[in-house]
Amino acid sequence: MASTADIKNGVVLSIDGQLWNVVEFQHVKPGKGGAFVRTKLKNVMTGKVIDRTFNAGAKVDIENVDRRDFTYLYNDGDMFVFMDQADYDQINIPAPTVGNAANFLLENQPVTIALNNGLPLYVELPASVVLEITYTEPGLQGDRSSAGTKPATVETGYEIQVPLFLEQGTKVKVDTRTGDYLGRVN
Repeated sequence: MASTADIKNGVVLSIDGQLWNVVEFQHVKPGKGGAFVRTKLKNVMTGKVIDRTFNAGAKVDIENVDRRDFTYLYNDGDMFVFMDQADYDQINIPAPTVGNAANFLLENQPVTIALNNGLPLYVELPASVVLEITYTEPGLQGDRSSAGTKPATVETGYEIQVPLFLEQGTKVKVDTRTGDYLGRVN
């Protein structure tokens, strides 16, 4: 068991059987009364964010989370198969754990997977990926303004909004956190 003095950004706490990632923390020592630690915690599985206050010196359960580099291999039904870049072991991760990252996964793409006691918690992608547009309506001559957008399907099957002038077969950079179009790639 650790105490509140060990709380830092990025540390994972186990509270009531759930894992919470420390997003922010602040040690507070008021003029009257005892000191305390104010934290902002994010649930590792659901992404829910809560505020929690601990009395100074209180015992907290810090979990060991191992972030390792993997390579995405393929999708096998409702399981995604990844290979550890260090020892080449393969790991199967269910679709709910992969979550929205599945919209941006290409074969042989490097990812980071957070593991707790061998159990995968979440898949972390690079900030942006390059994907090819597989289908979009053709742009009209003169559609060169930046004002309009149209839907386009990328090679993973995910649909994004792109400028009107982009055509099928164009490679685009996509933000993996929001799904937004970032630019064209030559």
